[in-house]
Amino acid sequence: MRIVTWNLNGIRAAIRKGLDGFIENIDADVWMFQEIRALPEQLPKEWSLPEGMEAIWHPAEKKGYSGVSTCSRIDMLESDRGINARNDPEDKEGRMLLTQHGDLILANTYLPSGSSKEERQLWKEDWMEDYLEWALQFVDSEKPVILAGDLNICHTEDDIWNPAGNKNTSGFLPNEREWFTRLLDSGWRDIFREYRGPGKGPYSWWSNRGRARLEDKGWRIDYLLGNNAAASLVKHVEIMREGGLVVSDHAPVILDIEL
Repeated sequence: MRIVTWNLNGIRAAIRKGLDGFIENIDADVWMFQEIRALPEQLPKEWSLPEGMEAIWHPAEKKGYSGVSTCSRIDMLESDRGINARNDPEDKEGRMLLTQHGDLILANTYLPSGSSKEERQLWKEDWMEDYLEWALQFVDSEKPVILAGDLNICHTEDDIWNPAGNKNTSGFLPNEREWFTRLLDSGWRDIFREYRGPGKGPYSWWSNRGRARLEDKGWRIDYLLGNNAAASLVKHVEIMREGGLVVSDHAPVILDIEL
């Protein structure tokens, strides 16, 4: 079974830039998209998912902003939306969609960014704490559960090209990294890092500024975190840099599991 998480930085723009080619070539069973920035009715009329694939859309209330969608060719049931966050209990920003695919449970997550202003950083940090508490209900499940998506945080110095220069930057702040450690200490496992082992990169997001994309000066902020039941099923994990250079500013993260 192949699962992909991908921040599209706007699904309408991604379609124009060749999203369909990647969907065909990667040939995944489940796609978890973040930052779709569109309502289903705003998509090009001539566009559709491959035959046999269904989608559940959870767009943000604000048009052109945030939102997630999970697409599957395996029978899919929607379990929940949102994490009952204190600052957005109805999940109007479209931050989390929980789906079930047989025994597999997937939490498609788009953790808020705090880079725009201090107010949003505080908003992000509140959401992080609520997410950690929310995720605890699944970590000891006998069923495989995966928290997937753009978590907007680099956990270690291996996950960012210039740790010293970004130590005061949202996404690599000490308290954010400490929160990520607590998330893993609670029982969640960083599937990609466990599979690849230590070492710089590879990255999953690159700034459009300067030569960051060309010179691979990136951040790994897109994750697949599994409970023990999910981690035991892993066969292969990769980050497809090409997708992050052609379709989005993020690369798709691809996971193969034996299920």
